[in-house]
Amino acid sequence: MTKRPVVWITRKLSDATLARAARDYEVIINHEDGLSSADDIVQMSAQVDAIIPCHSEHFSADVAARLDPRLKIIANHSVGVDHCDLPALKARGIAVTNTPDVLSDATAEIAMLLMLGAARRAVEGDTLVRSGNWDFWSPSFMVGKQLTGARLGIIGMGRVGQAFARKARGFDMEIHYFNRQQLPPEKENGAIFHASIDSLLGVSDFLSLHCPATPETTGLMNAARFAQLPDGAVVVNTARGPLIDEAALIEALQSGKIHGAGLDCFVTEPGGNPALSQCQNIMMMPHVGSATIKTRDAMGFRALDNLDSFFAGNRPGDLL
Repeated sequence: MTKRPVVWITRKLSDATLARAARDYEVIINHEDGLSSADDIVQMSAQVDAIIPCHSEHFSADVAARLDPRLKIIANHSVGVDHCDLPALKARGIAVTNTPDVLSDATAEIAMLLMLGAARRAVEGDTLVRSGNWDFWSPSFMVGKQLTGARLGIIGMGRVGQAFARKARGFDMEIHYFNRQQLPPEKENGAIFHASIDSLLGVSDFLSLHCPATPETTGLMNAARFAQLPDGAVVVNTARGPLIDEAALIEALQSGKIHGAGLDCFVTEPGGNPALSQCQNIMMMPHVGSATIKTRDAMGFRALDNLDSFFAGNRPGDLL
C-alpha cells in the first residue's frame, strides 16, 4: 500500500476541509488554533511533506533557509502571499500555491458593508441606541454621506476589485480605477481607467483599496494622498493593513478632511490599533473579509486541490 503524504494544517479550518483532508492524507491538525512560531514551523517541517498554512504563519527568508528537505509544498489557505518569501522558498525547491477566485465575492461584500457603515455613521448610531442615549431627533441628526450616484475610486482592479465594482454598480456609483494595466473593455464594464493614483484620488468621493502589500505599496495612503481626496471622502481597506499610514488616517478623520473609514485590516494583526478606536467615524472588522461558510469551504478545498495535483505529479493550478 502506498504511503500517504503527511500534511500539517496549521489552523482550525472548516469541518468540510478537515474531513476531506483526513480522508486523503495523514494529517496533523492544530485543533487548539493557536499561532505557530518560526521555530514551530521549522520543527514541523521535518515531520511532514506538506503544510496548509494561513496568512498568520510567516515563511521569511530565515525560516525558508531552516526548513527540512522533507517539506515539498506550502499550499496556502489564502490569496495573499505576503507572509511568504517566494524567492527564498523557490530556492529551496518548495512549491507554493494560493487560493485565488474563491473569496472575491465575500471580500467585496465586507468592503460594501464597511463603505455603507462608514458613510452612514453606523458605529455612532449603533453606540447611541445601545447606550440608551438616543433621546433626540431632528432633520440635522446623524446626517451621513450617500453612495447613490457618487464616484468610487478603486485601487487594484484584480478579482476582488472587479467583484466590488460589480456590487457598487447596484448603487449607481460611477466607477473609476487605477491598476497596473488597463482592463479590456469587457472587464471594465464602463469603469474609467486612471494611469496614476494621483489622478484617481481627485475624483474619489469613496476610495477602496484592493491591491497587495509590497514594499512599493506600504504606506500607499499617507498624509499627502489623503489631502488629494475630495473633502468628506470615505476610505475603505479590505486588502492589507500596511497600505495605510494609520496616524495620517486618524489626523484626516479628526480634521474632517475624511468623512469616515471602513477597515478590515490593520498594520498590527491581531489586535489592531487602539488609537483608531477613539474615532467614532471608523467602522472596523477583525480581518474577516472571507469569513463565510461557503468561502471558507471553497478556500480549504482549493488548497487541497493544489495538494492533490502536486502529489499526483502534476502542476498545481495555483502554483506561484
